[in-house]
Amino acid sequence: MLSTNGDFHIGDKVVYPNHGVGIIEQISSRTIGDNVQKFYLLTIKSSSLKVMVPFNNVAAVGMRRVVKNTEIQRIVDFLAGVPTDAGNADWKDRFKENSERMRTGSLLDVAFVLKGLIVLHRAKSLSFREKKMLERARYLLVSEIAMAKSCEEREIEELLSTALGKCDLPFPDASEFEA
Repeated sequence: MLSTNGDFHIGDKVVYPNHGVGIIEQISSRTIGDNVQKFYLLTIKSSSLKVMVPFNNVAAVGMRRVVKNTEIQRIVDFLAGVPTDAGNADWKDRFKENSERMRTGSLLDVAFVLKGLIVLHRAKSLSFREKKMLERARYLLVSEIAMAKSCEEREIEELLSTALGKCDLPFPDASEFEA
């Protein structure tokens, strides 16, 4: 791995919030006016999307390393715990709150959104946008934890399903989202 002056190195597995897991492929500099800016070039795993993130924007966009095992255990424990309130009664407010949580880049916030939407779905049908958000939260959790643990996504789906089962909640199956 090539070292840089930044916090990340080529080959590091990182998370770009709301897009998922990516790998730093390159570190480069560009001259913009009189300033030289350094950039990370990421390839997002799910879409092969290439994203350039300026060093000075890393914190602002929430880019971070893939979670460690201690954080994974906190997420599993949270999912296994007593269900929380599904959130704001007005779907527009709830959607806004959940969108903000998804953008934080915190996998625990993503788990909070997933669990809240599962609880809500048991009570009533989700709006189209909330179904999409549930699908996205599911994907972000499964893909990042699988990358962190270097295992197949199916194993993580089983782990999360078991955790949610402890509080009598179903883990959404990926086929529910296929059109």
